[in-house]
Amino acid sequence: MALIGSELKPFTATAFRRGSFIPVSDADIKGKWAVFFFYPADFTFVCPTELGDMADFYPQLQQMGVEVFSVSTDTHFTHKAWHSSSPTIGKIDYFMVGDPTGELTTNFEVMRAGQGLADRGTFVVDPDGVIQIMEVTCEGVGRNASELVRKIKAAQYVRNHPGEVCPASWEEGEDTLAPSLDLVGKI
Repeated sequence: MALIGSELKPFTATAFRRGSFIPVSDADIKGKWAVFFFYPADFTFVCPTELGDMADFYPQLQQMGVEVFSVSTDTHFTHKAWHSSSPTIGKIDYFMVGDPTGELTTNFEVMRAGQGLADRGTFVVDPDGVIQIMEVTCEGVGRNASELVRKIKAAQYVRNHPGEVCPASWEEGEDTLAPSLDLVGKI
């Protein structure tokens, strides 16, 4: 999985959002920060906790100029049914992308061989369509949207401040580093 620094591949899909079915494609991402949040399946166990957590942070991500696309190999019809039947999923306001052909899941290299399901993969794509952050976890380990927000803030900071990097556990407003020969062995 060497996707960091690679460009988003072309795709087309249908998403459920705000009571409607909406076509989405790579063209919709151009010029924006985007999160692709893959999960195994609707109507499961860890998945709704993750998607609900993401929904809680979606307003903050929107303020940061970030769009969210949750993706599973379920259809957009299944997403609508889940959205209508689950209080946790019902609070989702971001795009719920159906990927029954596995195009997106395969493009991001998170398709489980022989299962037709996605791994738990998170990918942050910058406004140039380049993957800057990726995280893939095992089946039983849910992700943390708060930590994702922190990572995106760091990626946005680094993009806007060439020559600076964010150290471990960096939070917005804290000191950054300017890599140089003078820092070698001093940290």
